[in-house]
Amino acid sequence: MKVLVTGGAGFIGHHVALHLSSKGYDIKVLDYLERASPTGISRLKDNGIPVIIGDVRSFQDYSNFDIVVHAAALVNVEESVQNPLEYYDVNSMGTARVGYECSKRKIPLIYLSSAAVYGDPVKIPVSENDPVDPPSPYGLSKLMGEQVLGNYSKIYGLKHVSLRLFNVYGPGQNPSYAGVVSRFIANIVEGGSLEIYGDGTQTRDFIHVEDVAKVVEEFISKNIFDNRVYNVGTGIGTRIIDLAKLVMRITGRSVNIVFKPARIGEVRHSVADVSRLRGRIVFNPINLEEGISKLLQTIHKYKVE
Repeated sequence: MKVLVTGGAGFIGHHVALHLSSKGYDIKVLDYLERASPTGISRLKDNGIPVIIGDVRSFQDYSNFDIVVHAAALVNVEESVQNPLEYYDVNSMGTARVGYECSKRKIPLIYLSSAAVYGDPVKIPVSENDPVDPPSPYGLSKLMGEQVLGNYSKIYGLKHVSLRLFNVYGPGQNPSYAGVVSRFIANIVEGGSLEIYGDGTQTRDFIHVEDVAKVVEEFISKNIFDNRVYNVGTGIGTRIIDLAKLVMRITGRSVNIVFKPARIGEVRHSVADVSRLRGRIVFNPINLEEGISKLLQTIHKYKVE
């Protein structure tokens, strides 16, 4: 089966591509490489996965693919507040293009959306049936992508699924857009302080990138393209201050914690209700302590980003 992974040289995309390739899928990657993961590019090359250099907003050569996994996106909340038009263009219009090309060719599509669509949830854990109210252009751009694909399903019969990813961590993030887990580890290894935005009591649901890749493969192998949304997290919330303490304990190093003002557009609490996901696939994500230890084991082989 031939699969195209858009944004496949990025953090999540290259892990998805490598995992699917290891399962016997014929993988190609589409990426414009401006924000690609250096580790990702290297690993794709090492594994013989072809990279098509192109932009999802204009690429149209989908004829030879059986499945598309759409991972291409700009992902920085703070940057989206500063440059909203770029985020709506790349994320929303990019998804509109990918979805339209898949619709024309009857190609099933997996869209990697984001928990950012919820904003501050009405309850914890947040379920797919809860209201969506994204406070940032990033979150809104991902929600608009979901809505466009839903519209295409009604008009053109597009078969798709939207996976709302919670806080994904693991090796291979671009240094400029690294998540808090990777930043904390990098800072500790380099002997720097840990910066926390807000008071540290905000919670996040951290899921390892390899578990995300396994979820994508499960949806493909089980042919689940039911035009629904699914939360992809662990269902366990961790306070950021507790994450800092955990990383220090695992690394065996103690550093200063510096508190900074909370950032515009970020939510206080984000924990997934994964009941719907568990009802469709086999899903046993690793716990955060194991995931951080696993990330540390790769730090010398692949750059922590």
